[in-house]
Amino acid sequence: MSMSGDYISAHAAAERWQDAAGSIVARLGQLDGSHRLGFVFVTEAYAQDLDEIEVFLRQTTGVANWVGAAGMGVCGHCTEYFEEPAMSVLVLPLAEDAFRLFSDVTAGVGDIISDNLAWLQAADPPLAITHADPGNAQIQALVEDLSDQANAYLVGGISSGESGAVQMAGKPTSGGLSGVFLSPHAVPVAVGLTQGCSPIGPAHKVTRAEGNVLIELDDQPALEVFRGDIGEVLSQDLRRVSGYIFAALAVTGSDTGDYLVRNLIGVDRDAGLVAIGDVVSTGDQVIFCRRDQVTATDDLRRMLDRLKQRAGGGIKAGLYYSCVARGPNQFGPDSREMKIIADELGDFPIAGLFANGEINHNRLYGYTGVLTLFL
Repeated sequence: MSMSGDYISAHAAAERWQDAAGSIVARLGQLDGSHRLGFVFVTEAYAQDLDEIEVFLRQTTGVANWVGAAGMGVCGHCTEYFEEPAMSVLVLPLAEDAFRLFSDVTAGVGDIISDNLAWLQAADPPLAITHADPGNAQIQALVEDLSDQANAYLVGGISSGESGAVQMAGKPTSGGLSGVFLSPHAVPVAVGLTQGCSPIGPAHKVTRAEGNVLIELDDQPALEVFRGDIGEVLSQDLRRVSGYIFAALAVTGSDTGDYLVRNLIGVDRDAGLVAIGDVVSTGDQVIFCRRDQVTATDDLRRMLDRLKQRAGGGIKAGLYYSCVARGPNQFGPDSREMKIIADELGDFPIAGLFANGEINHNRLYGYTGVLTLFL
């Protein structure tokens, strides 16, 4: 258990969700009526029981509103649970008017906006803790529309798991977006994003493309430019780039050099083509990146240092969304990613999810970590 003021987190692993939840409730201790919002994250083993978990937590803790999602892994203070039955919880002491839940955003955001219009105008600009279903092909558009129409800054993740993309926002839900709006007037926050991949060359202008296939970069065959960036050794055996080299799309208008990492799908040696995991257009900027533990660790520490300066030592709690390809798959065993956060920022209540994709501001990311600090 970790606590700071009235913000409290706890996590546990057990074969049965009842045992994990019971352990968490015991660690949370006696909560008072001010604890009105809780976050709950579960691994795949508990995904289909999230409705029963919500009822149990609500009845045993007295916390009336629960938001969360299922994923391949969850995290808590200095601890990561990956592909094992586990649960992580964070409860917040908030006034009733400090937040609004939303769910079932599957085809458009109009109903959510109209239902909460007066509150959103008073809270402007709200933070939206958002969970998304990867099975909905309109997720990127829904994320953009929610950010735009609610004038909200979104943070969160894409739920994952073989048994379905299960979410929770007062009730079990799936198929779109769900989560909670938080008023910045009641809940001050600081948000940071860390990349898991670093550029290996300059940004290249897409001069010819079709769908997700790069044909020309900087008026040169795309594969020729790609080979030039990755170097002679990797160029001799392109099979070695799988899982190590990625393509990134530069974020238009970003003043921080932000980019969206996407997978390499394949190459056509004869035609000189490179296929990536996103649609590209003429004029886009593409950067080739590498993924390794050293660069990811360095960037994580840089992000944490910036957040520490913004927080000024007043961290009450945190939510962390990290990619399923991070955690033990990038930083190694022994919960190293979460321990780096504690090393840099100290001890505070935190809960989080290893997601199938991360949400920051108005975009979907990959191979990143998104940390929200409550101040």
